[in-house]
Amino acid sequence: MSGNFPELNHPILQGRINPPAMSRRHFLWETGGGFGGIALAWMLSREARAAQDPSSATMPHFPPRAKRAVQIFCLGGVSHIDTFDFKPDLAKHHGQKLVGKGENKGFFGQPGLIMKSPFRFHQHGRSGHWVSDLLPHLAECVDDVAFIHSMTAKSNNHSPATFQMNSGFTMNGFPSMGAWLSYGLGTENENLPAYVVLPDPRGLPAGGSINWTAGFLPASHQGVAFRTASTEPIVNLNTPANVSLTERTAELKLLQRMNRNFALANPGDTAIAARVRAYELAAQMQTSVPDAANIDAESQATKHMYGLDRKPTAGFGRNCLMARRLLEQGVRFVQLFNGGAFGSPRINWDAHEDVVKNHGKMAAGMDQPVAALILDLKQRGMLDDTLFIWCTEFGRGPATQGIGKPGRDHHPDAFTCFLAGAGVKKGFSYGASDEVGYFAEENPCTIYDFHATILALLGLDHTKLTFYHNGINRRLTDVHGRVVHDLMT
Repeated sequence: MSGNFPELNHPILQGRINPPAMSRRHFLWETGGGFGGIALAWMLSREARAAQDPSSATMPHFPPRAKRAVQIFCLGGVSHIDTFDFKPDLAKHHGQKLVGKGENKGFFGQPGLIMKSPFRFHQHGRSGHWVSDLLPHLAECVDDVAFIHSMTAKSNNHSPATFQMNSGFTMNGFPSMGAWLSYGLGTENENLPAYVVLPDPRGLPAGGSINWTAGFLPASHQGVAFRTASTEPIVNLNTPANVSLTERTAELKLLQRMNRNFALANPGDTAIAARVRAYELAAQMQTSVPDAANIDAESQATKHMYGLDRKPTAGFGRNCLMARRLLEQGVRFVQLFNGGAFGSPRINWDAHEDVVKNHGKMAAGMDQPVAALILDLKQRGMLDDTLFIWCTEFGRGPATQGIGKPGRDHHPDAFTCFLAGAGVKKGFSYGASDEVGYFAEENPCTIYDFHATILALLGLDHTKLTFYHNGINRRLTDVHGRVVHDLMT
């Protein structure tokens, strides 16, 4: 048999080299095997982690308001002053030079003149919150959300700003927020990943898969990205039709034995353990993922609500509906990216050339599906224990990018994000930008504060959710951050 399977000639598998002396963990792994071995290894790793960091043994650190979270990340930099942050003074100073605001923070360094919003704003709901006519569906949700109008970012460049919103750091390679949540809270459904990513069908975000990396956390906490542009969410998940059950069973047993012995020969390598866990999880997901992703089982009324019957909203609407199904199945954190392609053509919110053309197209595809997801979660009673997050990496400036131009440049000194759901005040606004939306003038909120608040809503103390790496107890918020209690009920 070993002649047909050269891998079996490995000295350890042939018994020519004795594996390391077995610890309790190795003995249980070897005797348990399969799903049981994986479960034992997972529990033992939790024990070991608790011994290293006593705080991790009691996570969540306090009773959580939310059990799970979903995040809509609008890539490219949504203009706050053209969506949720109404600034009448822009019309008052339209065509004038922007003065008294310090250096130009635009990425391309082409300062222009103040431009009023080309979109009309109206007040909505009992809260009377102003929303532009770009977003008529989200305008109907204002009484369910808490807006943060004083967000600030450290970078005015897409990749580092996107990294910071995802990981707390402008450099790549640090664990994403989803990975931290998986590490801190684990999963509610052992048949599905704790952290699922739904990229935009039209392209990946700046930096690609780095945005859902586990970084220095155990590799098993990285995000699992579904192929949203395909009918097969995960590549090679299904067994080929020409492979018999007997052949497939033999292959899996061989693979299981090789993985287990290789892990024994390389103790402490989390990548190997994560790969073994990935194979085991993949076997379970062969039945769980098709069911969770099967939006065809939804009613026509639900599909219509998400816009699946309209070309502008069909792609992202499908992702939003899939997100709701994944949350129902027990996925801890679902992250959806809206926009992503930064080449040519640009398919994101990066409105350098023309804010009307760019934001008009992007809003037409995002507005209805996101509002539908909020409404759907609310109707099903899921918004009571789900945290809803809507964000972008930075805003856009009040002046045009170049004289006489209709576009806006990057702007990190003030922008808008919002939260909704479990533990979040309804119909509430926090902070404010100045008269033209340039600076966060009232209650500035950093991304560190944003992350600290999200973790707190999920029962995690951002100062205690740590992982020892290269001599430092690392955390999502680095050495910064404060919980914005004013946003909470």
